[in-house]
Amino acid sequence: MSETLEIMIGISMLLGVIILTRRYHAWRIKRAYMLIVEDLKSNNAYDPESAIELTYAQRNVLKMGLRDHRPMALDHLILDNIVGTTDEDRYFLKDKTV
Repeated sequence: MSETLEIMIGISMLLGVIILTRRYHAWRIKRAYMLIVEDLKSNNAYDPESAIELTYAQRNVLKMGLRDHRPMALDHLILDNIVGTTDEDRYFLKDKTV
């Protein structure tokens, strides 16, 4: 096998790994979106008065193991105006159609 072909195969495999890891993380974030929304719905947190605390809202730097995508997903939901926050760091669902 020529050296050029080996390099092309190596680059193709590297691109495949990059694409698969990006898809995996996108899938995990999507699951985190659904878990957060279901958590808020199950606790009937639809307005600031019924807002709840989410234990996974803050990132824990010292936690070892797999990456927790819920804090990042929660930040995205807040930026997209789907989830609202109160001054006491409590969360509620703004968009009930989700």
